[in-house]
Amino acid sequence: MSKSPFLNQIRQTMRMRGYSIRTEKTYIGWIKHYIRYHGRKHPAELGAEHVKGFLSYLANSRNVAINTQKTALNALALLYNQILRQPFGDLEFQYAKQGRRLPIVLSQSEVSKY
Repeated sequence: MSKSPFLNQIRQTMRMRGYSIRTEKTYIGWIKHYIRYHGRKHPAELGAEHVKGFLSYLANSRNVAINTQKTALNALALLYNQILRQPFGDLEFQYAKQGRRLPIVLSQSEVSKY
């Protein structure tokens, strides 16, 4: 368990709701990352604009995949909806976009050179 009573409260809520241990660890990690990103302010002091800013940071600066960004969003939704009881509603942010990566394939002439 953590030294933080707040994080322990989140863990306890997740366990009562039947979340897996892996999901619990992942969500707690994203919540910690969110708190550190905002200078260790308590999430109750932050709002929807802060969540939107964090998710945009993940997409634009960290270049995370869309599913990673969705996992962070789900962790924060649990935090605000179930723990703090401060739903942030529709955020209207852009999801991360990563183009498909095409494999590098050598032509027959390039292969014969080697």
